[in-house]
This record gives sequence, structure tokens and C-alpha cells, in this order.
Amino acid sequence: MPLKDRVAADMDKAAGLADFCRKTLTTAETAFEAHQLLARRMGGQIDGDHATFGFWTPELQDARIPDSDVFLEVLSPTGPLDLTRAHQTVPFERIYLPVARYEAHTFAAATGMRAGTRNEGGDFYALVWRDQQDEWHRILDPLASSLPFGALAPAELYDLDRLQAERRDKDYWHGLKDDAPHKFGPPTNILQIHVPTATAGGTLASLTRQFERLAERLRGDLPKDPSDEIYLGYDAVQLLPVEPTTVYETGPDFWQERPVEDSRIEVELIRPDTTNWGYDIVISGMATVNPVLLESGRPDELADLAAALHNFPNKPKMLVFDVVFGHADNQGLGALNSHYFAGPNMYGQNLDYKNPAVRAILLEMQRRKVDFGADGVRVDGAQDFKWWDPQSQEMQHDDEYLNLMSDIVQNVAGTDYRPWFVFEDGRPWPQEDWELSSTYRAVIEQHADEDVFQWGPLTFAHNTPFIYGYWLSKWWRIKEMLDRGANWISGTANHDTLRRGTQVNPKLNINTRLGETRMEILEKAYDNPAVSMLTYAAFPGVPMDFLNATARANWGFIRNQDDKYGVKVVAEEAISLKWQVDEYRYSVPGNFRRLKDLGFETREELKRFFEFLPALVEVTEYDLDHIAKLLNGVEPPLAGPGRFTVRDLKIIARAWMDDMHDYCNVANSTSALNPVQTRFMLDLRNYRRANPWLRGNLGPEDYFDYMQPVDGRTVFTSYRKGPDKEVFTITHMEGGATSDFDPLRLPIPGLKGTGWRCVLRTPGIGEDYISGPIVLRDSMGLVFERT
Repeated sequence: MPLKDRVAADMDKAAGLADFCRKTLTTAETAFEAHQLLARRMGGQIDGDHATFGFWTPELQDARIPDSDVFLEVLSPTGPLDLTRAHQTVPFERIYLPVARYEAHTFAAATGMRAGTRNEGGDFYALVWRDQQDEWHRILDPLASSLPFGALAPAELYDLDRLQAERRDKDYWHGLKDDAPHKFGPPTNILQIHVPTATAGGTLASLTRQFERLAERLRGDLPKDPSDEIYLGYDAVQLLPVEPTTVYETGPDFWQERPVEDSRIEVELIRPDTTNWGYDIVISGMATVNPVLLESGRPDELADLAAALHNFPNKPKMLVFDVVFGHADNQGLGALNSHYFAGPNMYGQNLDYKNPAVRAILLEMQRRKVDFGADGVRVDGAQDFKWWDPQSQEMQHDDEYLNLMSDIVQNVAGTDYRPWFVFEDGRPWPQEDWELSSTYRAVIEQHADEDVFQWGPLTFAHNTPFIYGYWLSKWWRIKEMLDRGANWISGTANHDTLRRGTQVNPKLNINTRLGETRMEILEKAYDNPAVSMLTYAAFPGVPMDFLNATARANWGFIRNQDDKYGVKVVAEEAISLKWQVDEYRYSVPGNFRRLKDLGFETREELKRFFEFLPALVEVTEYDLDHIAKLLNGVEPPLAGPGRFTVRDLKIIARAWMDDMHDYCNVANSTSALNPVQTRFMLDLRNYRRANPWLRGNLGPEDYFDYMQPVDGRTVFTSYRKGPDKEVFTITHMEGGATSDFDPLRLPIPGLKGTGWRCVLRTPGIGEDYISGPIVLRDSMGLVFERT
């Protein structure tokens, strides 16, 4: 049936929505409360046999556009549309439906529209308006439920009620249902995962299959190999952001259309294939899933992952979303109207949190996203939520907004709940002395919830635990952790710190005892037995590990959308070649194939190019024409395309990003995992899970110090007294070996007496060691227990 015969506008229902808008704005106690109610009606939604659409459109008021020039555009493919296909050209039918408006809101309603499901595609839509020159303009849906071709393309109408009805974890949610909303507390520990590099498939579906396979093996009591163990022993999984990110700056666009006739268009469709950490977001589309991560193109994959974790044997695993509402990339200016923004910042654009409509819409985006089934939420860059105070002429932190974020009541499978919240907040960052002046407690101290968390001081980006002197230089921060770290995320390996490690100047005073090569040093620095033992058996808080670190995979700043600054970004990342790529790894046929095709056949050739590029970026102040000319003057000539042009430099930069993205995949590293290390780490995690009391701050009977005199090494000792046991931990963090000594005879309060037994030993200490004299070397440690 033709689209014009299948779909019809229902102006009575649209007018009813506009009248609801009028009444709400008139009768609500505050403008913010009104916009909160209106936000629930926004976006494309299914309402019985109707589809309804709501948009906040102040730009139409700004341009004085009359109702007769505003329409809901409905697009439906007339040929096969395969969301898993890389490239296709598909004919679409198009119709325009009338709308109803009230002030800055626009509504539409229709019957006969197809909503997308797991197995079927839906109709696409956008709002459009016509100007005085008969030029058409699109307004995209920032609250879309499905964006198969990214946040800068029309949205797909999607049946979220059906998604919820088909969830495979309904029993989990029903078990939490109570008269009052369930409140999630903190997990014991967390595994942080970047979905595109976590599995060979690089999608949410492939990650779900990984956890389902592990679950089957556990239920069958089958042996666990190292590639299994790196995923096990965690109470929670935290995903790096899974929202739609920026697109290629200079194309190609994933949705490119050309008119055929008035009611028909032809659309060239490209399956989204960008690479990104996940933090370069445009805000629009935050309520749904990045299509790059969807094997099937269906947002159900995120709910499927939640179900796999919630149904995990022995104990359900929490799912934690990492959300980014503290800034928007400049591409957001093309996805949202200007009223969303409050001016530029170092990331792109500040958001106008004081605008009641913007404030309500952002919170509604968060509510809809978490309803995919998250138990917890990590808020990125909480120090960036600011508003301009004209009286003080300063930016003020919007702590009220942060409280509103954690006040939202979610509903999954009929169960109301409030997620656990953790905030990354390093205020007064980016003030020059932020590392010295940040308390990492600004949110904790003003927040209404007692179990709200922040990232702790050793978890922030600028930590490099493989430079000699690091641990004693952080002694004051460690003391803070011991005294008040119960509500901090702990651990030194995450996406930020590992990337920072790859940028360290190798000429600094590096702890060469960690390995014979730079690659070995970096890997052991962020998957260190002694550091992990300290984190899991001594420190308060909730430990977090990064999968790429525990898998000893590679990592870097991965983003291939840049055109203007892509070469500059790669120049900054070039130093990671020294830390993560040796001649052998580069020579592997599947590695760095794009760069090899461009003429960099060996690591040495690429290294030589990278020695020039960062220096030229600096001295020319990033003048690409000048850089190309200077590179062409190098003698002997550099490897690469022959004669460098600006275009060549951009192609090389894109090749580096794409090759590094492939190189960082965890699947490339699992065959080289050390079973002794992975088993130790799993045992350590299970020990913390069996002793959740270790999360609390140190009490008056507890003890923590470093062995003195230092004598060229840093050795920490910890005594903690729990409700039914005592735990003594000793870890050698850096430096030379100790003399032969008995740890249990150290003059430490609480240590005297018998009954101690060794329960954990780092790799390198034999299972036959029970107690007595021992020589501890770098990265070695012991945990003793007495009941």
C-alpha cells in the first residue's frame, strides 16, 4: 500500500497535545516543572494505534515560520533496507503531515505508521519547515528511540514498549519490585569496557554472546581459560559511552538523498563505521544507542546485554552506563537548535542548563536511556556542568542539576528504581593547580544520597605509576584514600590513565624493573599484581579495572572523524608507537595494513616519520601546507606516499586511527595472556567480593604505612580489622629488592600473635610459601588472614 494511503494525520490528537502543552505551561508551578511534563511527550512514541511526535522548536519562533510551512516528514523504504549492509541505495516514499503548535512546541499524530522492532524496520521521520525562498529545512528528533544512520539523520519510529515486553531479564526486575522504588547501592568492583575493542565483533551483540558463553561454561562447571578469567570476578560492568557520536567532518554522510519526484527520494545509505572512545557526543540522540555498536542495527542489543549480565549465574552483574551531558561537540550545532547552547568551551559547546526546556529535555534523555536496563550511572565530567552567573561574572557549578540526575525514578519491566550514581568530578579542573587543590569530594559532600560516589585521586587521568617515585609522591593522596575513600572509585587502570601512560616521555625516570621492553613496562604498570593487591586487599572504595589493561591489550585516543585537526591529534598520539608497538608487532600481516599500504612498510619507517611530525606541528603552529613542504625537504626522503600533500597527511592520520583501533582489540591479545597472572587477578577479585567490608574507611584499629627507612624501595604495609577477621597486606611497589625478612614480625600494631595464614601471593611467589623470611621484589606482595 502506498505510504500516502497507509498513513494519515490525526489533527484532533495533535491539537490535543498542543492543548496539553498550553495547559501545562499555564498551570505548572514553575517553568521547569512544566517542561519536565512536556518532555515526557516529546520524540516519536507509540500510543495505541497512533504514533505521536513532539518537538521543542524555538527556532521556528525565531524565524517567524507560520504553521502552514511546518510539517512532519514521514519516510518509508519501498525497496529492501538491510541495516547490516555496508552500503546501499534505497528508494523511499515521502509524505508531509500537518502539525499543531503552541508557542515553542510542535506536535503531530498519525495512524498507520510502522514502528520498528527487533525483527522489522520502522518508518523514518523528521520535522521539516519551508522558508520564504521555498527552501526546506529539517529538525531532527533529539529524543529519538532509534537512529540507524546516526544522530544527524532522520530517526526511526521504534516500539520501545515491545522492547521492554520482550526483555529476557524480567524476573530479575520483578524480584526487585517493592512499594517504594528500589535503590541500587554500589557494587563491590567494576569492569570497565570499551565495546568496540572488547571483542573481535566490536558490537554489543558480540559482547552479549561473550557473557552468555561464559555463563554457560560456569553452569556446566567447565574449565576457565585466561580469556575467560579476565571477564570474571566482577559485580558490575561499566560501558564507555554508547550514545551516538560525531560523524565524519567532511563526509561521507551516512544518509545522502536525492529527489526523484515530489513523493519519492532515493537515499544512499552507509552503515555507520566511525571509531571513538564514546565521549565525542552531539547530545542529540542520547536517549538511544550508537548504531556503530549494533550488529543488527536494533537498539534491543543494549537490553540484551543487560539481560545477559542480570541473568549471570551465581550472582547477577550490575550494568553501569557512562553518560556525557557536560558538553557537546561542535557538530551538535547542526543537530540541535541554538537555544540548547551557552557558548563554546574546550570540548565544543557548553549546554544551557538554566534554560528550563533544555534542563528538562536533558534529564528526559537520561531517563529514557537508563530505562534500557542500567543499574548504575557514571556521569562524565561532572565539573563541566556550569552556568554563567552575571552577578559574580563567573561560571558556577550546577550541583542542583547533578542531584536531579540521581533523583530520576526509572522503570524497567514494571519495576520502579533509582540507580547507583558515580560522578567523575575533578573541580577546580581545568584550573592550573587542580591536581593539588581538587578534593574529589565536591559532589559527595553536597549530594542527598549517602551512597553517591566519585572517582578517587589515583583514578584520574594524570596518574603514571611506572615513573620512579610515583607512589611516595602520592602518599598524601593515599592518606586521604585511607581516611575517606569509602565512596571513591579506586584503581589506577582505566581508559584515561592507560592513555596517559602511552604519552609519557620515555626519557623520564622509568621503572625499568617492570619489564625488559617498553611494551612490557607499560603492560605491567597497568596490570600490576602489587598495585591490584593494594587496591583490592587494603584500600577502601570500589575497585575498577579496565579490560584493555587486564587483557594487556593496547589502547590510545581512538577517533577517526577529525578532518581539520586529525593530523594534530595523531601528532600528539605518535609517542604511543614507542610504548605499544615493536618491530615484530608491526610486521604481523594483519597489523597496520593501511599504513603499510601508504608506504610505511616497517615500524622504523613510521617511527622516522613520527619523529618529524610532532615537531613540525609545533613549530609551524599547525600549518598543514607548511608541514607538507618541510616533510618533502627531509633527506634522505621519508617513507610514505612519495611527495606529501595536505591531503596525504590527512589520509595518513586517518590510517593511523583506523589501524590503532584494530590493533587495540582485546581479541588480539588473549592468546598471549599469562594464566598465572589472570588466575591471580581473579582470585584477588573474588577475595574482595568475599570481604565487602574492605570498602569502608580505615578505623582506629587499622594501620597503613610504608617501610622505613625507604632504602631504595617503596613497600606498603596494611593491617585491617574486619567484623570476623583480620587482614594484613604487604606490597612492594617499586625499587630494589628487600633484604630477607619475615613480614609477620614487622613492628605493626595488631600484627602480633599467631594464627596468620597466607591467602594470596602475587605471581613469582610459590604456592609453597606459607610464612617466614622472604625477599620481596618490585610488584610482589602477600595477603595474610587471621580469624
